[in-house]
Amino acid sequence: MENQITIYIAGDSTAAIKLPEKRPETGWGEAFQSYFKENVKIENRAINGRSTKSFINEGHLAAIEKSIQPGDYLIIQFGHNDQKLEDPERGTHPYGDYQDNLFQFIQAAYQKNAFPLLLTSVTRRKFEDDTIDIVSVGDFPQAMIQFAEKYQVPVLDIHKITNEFMGKIGNEESKKYYLHVAPGQSENYPEGITDNTHFNEEGAKAVAQLIIKAIKQSELPLKNLLK
Repeated sequence: MENQITIYIAGDSTAAIKLPEKRPETGWGEAFQSYFKENVKIENRAINGRSTKSFINEGHLAAIEKSIQPGDYLIIQFGHNDQKLEDPERGTHPYGDYQDNLFQFIQAAYQKNAFPLLLTSVTRRKFEDDTIDIVSVGDFPQAMIQFAEKYQVPVLDIHKITNEFMGKIGNEESKKYYLHVAPGQSENYPEGITDNTHFNEEGAKAVAQLIIKAIKQSELPLKNLLK
């Protein structure tokens, strides 16, 4: 029997498990388990609305530290709520406290002999005419890459990958992957909703596939845990 390995996901609503009353909204982390071998368990600890700051301050990182074991993985993806500088509970500066907070996440993994993996923020759907905004989450993806290089931490540029994917399929077609619901189409959103940050089930699956593909193409030992 191969050793049981747990992959923890620390992140925000783009990755999190959704309540029934939020469907069809879906987090990319929900689609993750099916790609991994039987001895791998996905522990999706991502939480709606959290930034690196609020995730740490509310004790969620400490909770992961309590249960993470040597040889486990900690995948870290934030940025969307760190952007909200007007909110003192969540907002961070990309080249300031955001990087300081990332340091706490990787320390939490290293102290338990676990493996951290940084993922830059998944893209928002922001188009100008038919051109996607390549800085859809501001400086946060670039700040994470700079941090990863400085501390020699593995990083996958998922913002770039998802941004290019949505950009290629275009303004109209990309709506199919996000939480775009017409009035009367869903009991959960009787008035309809147009949300260019969160994914529907199809979008979450597509993003999960893009992340898995990036892991496969990397030199990370994590790829040996894939089916």
